[in-house]
Amino acid sequence: MKREYCLRLNTKGSIMKRNSLILIVVLMITTAFAFSTSLALAKDMTANDFKEEALRNITTISVSDAKALFDKGGVIFLDVRTETEFKKGHIPGATNLPRGKLEFKIDKEITDKNTQVVVYCKTGSRSALATYTLVRMGYKNVKNMDGGWKAWADAGYPVE
Repeated sequence: MKREYCLRLNTKGSIMKRNSLILIVVLMITTAFAFSTSLALAKDMTANDFKEEALRNITTISVSDAKALFDKGGVIFLDVRTETEFKKGHIPGATNLPRGKLEFKIDKEITDKNTQVVVYCKTGSRSALATYTLVRMGYKNVKNMDGGWKAWADAGYPVE
């Protein structure tokens, strides 16, 4: 009888070892799959590729449409150029928040994610990326101004 009891213990111990081994194998496979999936998402992208991806996922408006919103009022114009660029000239009343600081400071500058915002930079590339970032952060009424500050100034619209 003692031998039968020992045999049963060994069988239970074997089952526990087998279940532990199965769990370890499943975890290893899951980890390997997750790692390979993240690698599959990595791509060789250029700055232009990033801009094109952003443009596919945002609303871009013409400089004349941006001017109409400016005249109407109730819209924040967000200049994502550097502070030095901003000081050289900007749309009157615009808020300056350089793109490199955007994710860290936007919630203090624009607390209501339903606020209408027109984002611009010098020519429209940085602002496209910034607009895409804001959309991904949950801002609902964000538009990129095509042509940026250069198009605004070239059109003869007001500047500070």
